[in-house]
Amino acid sequence: MGLAIDLLYALGIAAYSPKMIYRILRQNRYRSGWKERLGSISRRNPDKPCIWIHAVSVGEVNATKALVVQLQDRLPNHEIVLSATTDTGMARAKALYGDRLSVFYFPFDFSPVMKKALQNINPAVCLLMELEIWPNLAELASRNNIPIVVVNGRISDRSFPRYLKIRPFIKPMFSKLALALAQTEEYARRFEALGCDPDKVIITSSLKYDTAQIADTVQGADTLAAQINLRDEPLWVAGGTGPDEERTILQVFAELKKDPRLAALRLALVPRKPERFDEVAALIDQSGFDCVRYSALKKENKTRQDKPAVILGDTMGDLRKFYSLAAVVFVGRTLTPMGGSDMMEPAALGKCTIFGPHTFNFKQTVDALLAAQGAIEVTDAEELLAAIRKCLADPDYTRQIAAAGQNVIKQNQGATKKSVDAIVSLLQAAPA
Repeated sequence: MGLAIDLLYALGIAAYSPKMIYRILRQNRYRSGWKERLGSISRRNPDKPCIWIHAVSVGEVNATKALVVQLQDRLPNHEIVLSATTDTGMARAKALYGDRLSVFYFPFDFSPVMKKALQNINPAVCLLMELEIWPNLAELASRNNIPIVVVNGRISDRSFPRYLKIRPFIKPMFSKLALALAQTEEYARRFEALGCDPDKVIITSSLKYDTAQIADTVQGADTLAAQINLRDEPLWVAGGTGPDEERTILQVFAELKKDPRLAALRLALVPRKPERFDEVAALIDQSGFDCVRYSALKKENKTRQDKPAVILGDTMGDLRKFYSLAAVVFVGRTLTPMGGSDMMEPAALGKCTIFGPHTFNFKQTVDALLAAQGAIEVTDAEELLAAIRKCLADPDYTRQIAAAGQNVIKQNQGATKKSVDAIVSLLQAAPA
């Protein structure tokens, strides 16, 4: 079985290689971490039992924050290591944990590579954030009595029908899971349908509720406000945006600015992927608006004396600061079918949060927010324009939406403790 999977991987890599080469040469991606991707991984404390957490990209890495804290508190004699797949995920992991955890790129799932990685890491348990289970990892971990746990598990509406079509192929993987800690009952039933033992499926809610920090202010936001010369004028923050959205947002912003009452309105536009910063800067330039790139202000610790209409948030780790300054927030990757960016973060900060219809990566959160009237869903540019206009014109309405959204976040917290309880019980029950 492993040989057949390795052959399929080889064919897949051969087909994908032109795109990979393009990204290496033109986007500076995939240039680092090759030793780790090939299984050469080292730990800081190899004598301790190990908890290996794998988080694919930025969102999954962020969801580990409370989990890592509670695991360290409950299992102080264990070493925690963390892997990521994407360059942005690795950058975020290093920013959060680089000074205290071993952080590395996830190894390729070729059987010899994964075998080498497991020997080097020697985990007592492997925690996979959301899903991200691979055939050779599942098989080799099972052979070596290494339990695999899916944490914060979800299988989206988009993915589930695809998995059902290949259920005979993936059922062996799902059947090997020691635990599937699912965000919702619906996701739990999907894990069972794909081969998980129902007795090993536990509903916990989403870890992201616990990492969404309830706060009225954010450290560093005052500095950011001074650097962009933000005073009393309203700021619209469009965060985590994707392709084809920024042009729409700039068009909506232009319409809003035609209203004399909104002449002072400013826009902070924060694309999700760093490789798109230059592309979005060019779009802003084409729109005719004055623009400042926040990276330039941050790097030189400068303060603007003027008030450019658009601020391009082209740095990593500052989105939450921008959200904390917002009069209203639009969450990106939702006007186009990309599944959405994290809307919990602005809601937890008590911000009126708007998103489009394409939110399949955050279905449970979106359903909860909309049911409580704690967010606004729009379907297109026209509705986005009307929603922003209403929010800026009616502060009481905006405050009601924001307060209801923040309350949804508070009510759904607690998933981390449930998850850690289950992981600790699993480890305690494991044979010595």
